[in-house]
Amino acid sequence: MGRGKLVITIFVACLLSQPGLLEAQPATDKPRITIVATGGTIANSPAGRMGLDAFLEQIPGIGDVADIRIRDYARISSSNMSIQNWIEIAQLIADELAENPEIDGLVVTHGSNTSEETAYFLNLVLDTAVPVVVVGAQRQRTTLSEDGSRNLYDAVRVAAHPDARGKGVLLVVNELIHAARDVTKTISYRMETWDSGDLGVLGLVDTDRIRFYRTPTSRHTVNSALRLDGVTRADELPRVDIVYTYADAGPELIEAAVAAGASGIVVAGFPTGSPSPAMAATLEQAEAAGVAVVMSHRGGRGRIQTGRPFTSADNLTPQKARILLMLALANGASPDMLEEIFLSY
Repeated sequence: MGRGKLVITIFVACLLSQPGLLEAQPATDKPRITIVATGGTIANSPAGRMGLDAFLEQIPGIGDVADIRIRDYARISSSNMSIQNWIEIAQLIADELAENPEIDGLVVTHGSNTSEETAYFLNLVLDTAVPVVVVGAQRQRTTLSEDGSRNLYDAVRVAAHPDARGKGVLLVVNELIHAARDVTKTISYRMETWDSGDLGVLGLVDTDRIRFYRTPTSRHTVNSALRLDGVTRADELPRVDIVYTYADAGPELIEAAVAAGASGIVVAGFPTGSPSPAMAATLEQAEAAGVAVVMSHRGGRGRIQTGRPFTSADNLTPQKARILLMLALANGASPDMLEEIFLSY
């Protein structure tokens, strides 16, 4: 071997031995990824919602990223997504993991309106360290500058990435990695709608590599104690309603929730974490009658302080506080346990 070739060989060997310089790629087999399709704008076209197989055919290079298996669960708008759908999606994922233990990751395609709620529900009930990535889009197929193709391509890359393991359910859009607990849709139609508020994203999805910069510290997936435990129907979970606070709000919505059989009520309170005076009195009566009351707020950022008359939702949005309260009550949480649960999850 000539001296020049020897130098090049040594240089390449040293380069490959340095962690972080090059992203590790499987020696032979591609990662195995299952995509669970539920519909939403990401699958939408002027002719209707597409099958995922047809969608994948339109994304150049996605077959080079992973060996993809498709589970076509539904083709619905996320505005139609229900608790029953959440239960069934969670069971489908559990079945897929049991049937294919060699799987490297899962992707759930989803409409934008309730993507954060589905992701957080799965984040609490799934018992797996395998990456589960929810992905959506704001612009349907054939629309100018549609975002679905890139988002799905990136979601598959993140689900296949070893650093995504054990971080709970993720939401990947617009080249950003969000934690299911933190992310919220904030804008009606613009693509930058998904936002993780005060806490920020977990990482970036660039063309050359995927980078994680932080890890969720709240309990999720493998260390969650909030399981479905045989629940297969939505009516087996306790009813939890959300009531909204506004100037001069009366007690009527609270009374209606109690009359409808609510086991819990989440209050979207004023940004400082309080209801109107008329609501407060009725909430105290509901709590005395055994209804769990959790205080969130309508402002979108910041946390509710603890030690107040009602359980603090910490910094969870009302819609996510509802999910956590529902599952906490389903798992037998008593009123004096709720504050710690909301601090932990």
